[in-house]
Amino acid sequence: MTALSVNLNKIALLRNSRPGNYPDVVAHGAVCLAAGAAGITVHPRPDQRHIRPDDVRALAALVATHPGREFNIEGNPFAPAGGGYPGLLALVAETRPQQCTLVPDGANQLTSDHGFDLARDGAALAPVIAQLRAWGVRVSLFMDPEPAQIERAAALGAARIELYTGPYAAACLEGMGSTALLPYRQAAARAAALGLGVNAGHDLNLDNLPGFAAALPQLLEVSIGHALIVDALAMGLSRAVTAYRQCLD
Repeated sequence: MTALSVNLNKIALLRNSRPGNYPDVVAHGAVCLAAGAAGITVHPRPDQRHIRPDDVRALAALVATHPGREFNIEGNPFAPAGGGYPGLLALVAETRPQQCTLVPDGANQLTSDHGFDLARDGAALAPVIAQLRAWGVRVSLFMDPEPAQIERAAALGAARIELYTGPYAAACLEGMGSTALLPYRQAAARAAALGLGVNAGHDLNLDNLPGFAAALPQLLEVSIGHALIVDALAMGLSRAVTAYRQCLD
């Protein structure tokens, strides 16, 4: 069964719109885990517009009290430290999540919108991947569904890839979801043949997730935040987590 990891960035974004700690990110993480989420995902950024370093530390402690659940920290390992943000690798070294998903997001990006170009970035990523593996942290690389790039990910020593599903979600809105699935099916099959685990995420929701999960039997995990939190406004967080789990079941 495909695991659901809930991204809590949007809870933190709402909290950061006012002083104080309301809504409490850790309390909402506990609700997700109680509802059966397999893990918690966060994507801290240098501008700290949503998840902050203290959130990462507190959520790592929360997940540690739930045996069998996983903590996944996403981020750009090359983004500079500063202003209270110690850098992605420093946070990983301190909290030792089960998984670290490396993402090539830039400082001016609203959200992640492309995978790594490993022909360009592979040499710089190699020591980062080696360090994460030395810490016992599973490494996943955020990737477009391109078999040649996935082969490079395997050669670099990544354990998994996370397929960027934004284009698939956009195609679904145009009624072209089935056609858009083909490169993802091919990429997942190639990854599995190379010994890579397959994760996926970005713009997945209750409408497009069932078809995607059914088409990729190799799919180990999806990381979902924005759509799940939006759905939680109408149905409540616990019920939203349950609804997404049922999509994957």
